[in-house]
Amino acid sequence: MKFAVLSDIHSNVFALEVVIADAQKHSVDLMVNLGDILYGPIAPKATYDLLMQYEMVTICGNQDRQIFEADAEEIASNPTMKFIIDDLGDEPIAWMKSLPFDVQLSPDVYLCHGTPDSDLIYLLENVELGYACLRADSDIIKLLKGQRSQLICCGHTHTPRTVSLTTGQTIINPGSVGLQAYTDDEPTVHSMENYTSMASYSIVEKAGDDWNIEQVRVPYDVEPAVAECEKRDRLDWVHFLRTGRGV
Repeated sequence: MKFAVLSDIHSNVFALEVVIADAQKHSVDLMVNLGDILYGPIAPKATYDLLMQYEMVTICGNQDRQIFEADAEEIASNPTMKFIIDDLGDEPIAWMKSLPFDVQLSPDVYLCHGTPDSDLIYLLENVELGYACLRADSDIIKLLKGQRSQLICCGHTHTPRTVSLTTGQTIINPGSVGLQAYTDDEPTVHSMENYTSMASYSIVEKAGDDWNIEQVRVPYDVEPAVAECEKRDRLDWVHFLRTGRGV
């Protein structure tokens, strides 16, 4: 089995187009999508329309859930959310609601967005210092809550990593297709930074009893995405997209 792992598209159809094209050049058998798909001030509906052209195994991310759980007060107070809801319409929102929290892709491969029991917790990174540090092996194992798959694919942090555990398991985060940096205030103020505008995804291939894992960076024309963010006065996203650095 050879498959591409995508995550955290965040409505960036321009990055998604080049990632799908690159994955097809590698003749993958399958693409999987680890969530946080349509939230963003770029092109939610166009991103949904592109995804519907391909067969993918897709799970729900925390910001997918944020969209379909948004109440009138949140929509009124968050111009980006209002844009997303207005742009999407009913069908994409119903699709997000139907997505599973996680997927056991095969006996050896497990997919989640954050951790096996939370779409809000970072599985691999501790951000108490305001930036990402790899968690201790024992802390990662605790967060797995008994999930024993040989290969675990997670997203959420936008940070590409391949981590081997003392249990013999491997965890990969493919990084983000569509947003190479962000700043958040939960669980504490921190920035996730990749220091590049290039889109990120992973290619995974079974090799005997092991897995070959390739973390892939793909350049794309970031300016159309930037222009959409500028239309919506999201200058923070303009900076994230162009520089891969937080604010």
